This record gives sequence, structure tokens and C-alpha cells, in this order.
Amino acid sequence: MAHHAPPARGARLGRAAGANGSGSTESAEIAVSGVVLLLPGASRWSPGPVRALARALARAGGAEGLVAHAVLPGGAPRDEEARWAADEVVRRYGDVPVCLAGHGAGGRTALAAAGHAAVTSVVALAPCLPEEAPGGSPDPVKQLSGRRVLIVHGTNDRRSDPEVSYRLATRAKKANRATCRFEVHSDGHSLRDHRAEVVALSVDFVLGSVFSGRYSRPVTDALAAPPPLGLRMPLASGFGRSPRR
Repeated sequence: MAHHAPPARGARLGRAAGANGSGSTESAEIAVSGVVLLLPGASRWSPGPVRALARALARAGGAEGLVAHAVLPGGAPRDEEARWAADEVVRRYGDVPVCLAGHGAGGRTALAAAGHAAVTSVVALAPCLPEEAPGGSPDPVKQLSGRRVLIVHGTNDRRSDPEVSYRLATRAKKANRATCRFEVHSDGHSLRDHRAEVVALSVDFVLGSVFSGRYSRPVTDALAAPPPLGLRMPLASGFGRSPRR
């Protein structure tokens, strides 16, 4: 049973990519068995890795019934739009597992909206989290309980402090062991220099979380390792160039 969010003003789902949609390599009708909601950053002119991730998910998961939709904003608060989008997924496809995947501001939204009942996993790429002022209230993590969570951050990110996402991951790990975080050494906010590796890592995590429960060795190790090891896991150059399984 989905948690029903109020209608988000003007928000809508983009065209489906994957099973029965654009980007799928299969022409036969395939039942949708999982959905990824893609939440871009603040600027549509700088989508970061989200566009490449959508294409990769369609190729890798379309035959298994995976569908990816971009959440196109309409002016409502972003977390409200993400919850509306999850409700819309349930209305269209039934009770299928939903992954929220976002970059930058969309990464923070993915983390914030994870409490929706249909959401089973979260991918937050270079999430734009607020600085934690002394005595202030940091972003909550209670909503991540029971979800599988991947955070990826470039160590040279000058727009969103990677140490803030590390501290959030540390708090999340205490309540949810299925949390991991990878560091992309020398990369910036757009994760451009290691885009292929970031996309491959995200696809591996999504397919494992939504379908098989199996991950590549680095993800398995990161999920199993205690802090700080599992939250400062380096993303190896060339990740994803060898077979996933």
C-alpha cells in the first residue's frame, strides 16, 4: 500500500525508458517489475550523470522488466513531487519496487523522499546537502530505514561538501546496515571524469536492489564493511568494464 502524497502542481513523469519503452532492446511486451524514478539536479542544462544513467538502466534492465522515468518538476517542493511520482508509479504499474535516483539537489530529494512505502532503494549522486551548523538539525535519516542506500561523491566536489554526505551516511548506517558510500577520487560535482564508472556502479546497485539481491564484489564489500570503510569505499577506475556477475 503506497503512502499517498498530495498532487504535485504540474509535476509529471517523463517518457518510459526500459521495458516496453524507449531504449529497450526487447520488442516483445514485458511486464513492468521495477521502476527507477530519476531526479535531476537543479539545472536542466546540467543533468550530470542522470541522463546517461537512464540510458544504461534501459539497456541493462529492460529485459527484466525495469522502467526508468524522469520526474519532470512542476514547481512544487521537490520531495513532494518525488512522493507524488511514487504514487503515480503505483497507480500505473501496481505494487512494484521503486528506486529513487538523483544527482545534486535530486540526490538530496531521493534521500528525503525515501520514506514512501513503495520505495525500496535510493541512489544519491553528489547530493547537495546543507552544511550542518553547530546546534542545527541535520537532514534526517529515519526515512532510510529498511531501504538499500548508495551514496556516491567526488572528493573534489566544490558545490556540495563530500564530508557532509559522509556524516549523513554515518548516521544512516547506524539505523540501516544496508547503506554504502563510494568516493570518486579527484572528481567534481558533475562526476564527469569518471562518468562511466559512476553509471556502471549505479546500474549494478539498482539491478541488485530491485531484482536479484546480488551485487558486484565492491558493492557487497561496502555494504558489509563497518564505518568508515564501507562509507569511504574508493570507486576503482575501470569499474564496470568486466562482466557484472
